[in-house]
Amino acid sequence: MTARPEFYRFHNGEKAPLPFAEIEYEARLRGLRRIMADTGAGAAVLTSMHNIAYYSGFLYCSFGRPYALVVTEADCVTISAGIDAGQPWRRCHGDNITYTDWQRDNFWRAVAHVAGENKIIGYEGDHLTLQQRDKLEDVLSPLTMVDIAPATMRQRLQKSPAEIALIRQGAAVADVGGYAIRDAVKAGLREIDVAMAGRDAMELEIARRFPDAEYRDTWVWFQSGQNTDGAHNPVTGRVLKRGDILSLNTFPMISGYYTALERTMFLGEVDDASLAIWQANVAAHELGIGLLKPGVSCAEVTGQINAFFEERDLLQYRSFGYGHSFGVLSHYYGREAGLELREDIDTVLRPGMVISMEPMLTIPQGQPGAGGYREHDILVITGDGNENITGYPYGPAFNVVG
Repeated sequence: MTARPEFYRFHNGEKAPLPFAEIEYEARLRGLRRIMADTGAGAAVLTSMHNIAYYSGFLYCSFGRPYALVVTEADCVTISAGIDAGQPWRRCHGDNITYTDWQRDNFWRAVAHVAGENKIIGYEGDHLTLQQRDKLEDVLSPLTMVDIAPATMRQRLQKSPAEIALIRQGAAVADVGGYAIRDAVKAGLREIDVAMAGRDAMELEIARRFPDAEYRDTWVWFQSGQNTDGAHNPVTGRVLKRGDILSLNTFPMISGYYTALERTMFLGEVDDASLAIWQANVAAHELGIGLLKPGVSCAEVTGQINAFFEERDLLQYRSFGYGHSFGVLSHYYGREAGLELREDIDTVLRPGMVISMEPMLTIPQGQPGAGGYREHDILVITGDGNENITGYPYGPAFNVVG
């Protein structure tokens, strides 16, 4: 019987264009290797979608299989499943090894082939499951393990000029989706009908701007009536009617990089009680944008917006923080939790960070002005303030539609 390999290299075809130039990935890897040096790690075994994409450009599709990026002082190797064939090698910076299904734990044998045994291993404590951690220890026999996830997140918080350029493109694509939704809104349509118009417009725009990219995961949440009460409520078949509060949310995904546009809208008309809530939330939005500047902490920004709402007896209707970081993240992977506008985050804003301002008030059903109100812009922190890269207008003057 022919022996079957535990892992092998399948470098099929030619390397494809990556989201960033090689010099960008090499700079990121230098940052990672500094983290490794600071912690004594001889190898980093990264397993999350966001970190593998950040350091190599490869965004995996798990489907129940593990993936990794193994980085040592000399090597940078993605570890992928055979079902993907040569695509991971074509779409990664560095080398790639394919592991086989012929026997259990070939993935970890491939990892060990690159990382080596009896070393200090850096891993992601916020991603590696207990089961997989046990297997890492069994196969690699590390001297010890150090959690490098917090340090890698801090590295990702500081965007390079190339990242900011890509995020800027994403914000423009989100605007395209917003205008398509605005044009599509009318009484009698379902939420899903309007959402599809925005999604299709963004996917076509991404393909136009990035002809060499992979396309995946662009989506829209378009909510109406009581469905606007939560920021992450899914699209339904609810039929729109005149006077409805609407929530426009467009999310283009470009090579793993997430951007967003979110706006409160009303269909045809807005009553006085709703208008007053909407205007208060817009005022908080504008206040918050003005607060985002270098040297200010996330908690300080949050405190000032809280005070604004409390003065107007509206703070009890706030349901979450006022903004978050942008980068390699999506609704099912990644989170740069160290840069969120919340009371418990003391991170100080610095030039090169990218953050949203997105205050939201939810008024319960049965009360005047019931519904969820949210505006969302993307800001790049500059040397003396911020640059707003969202172009779609907010507020009642533009967003009473249909």
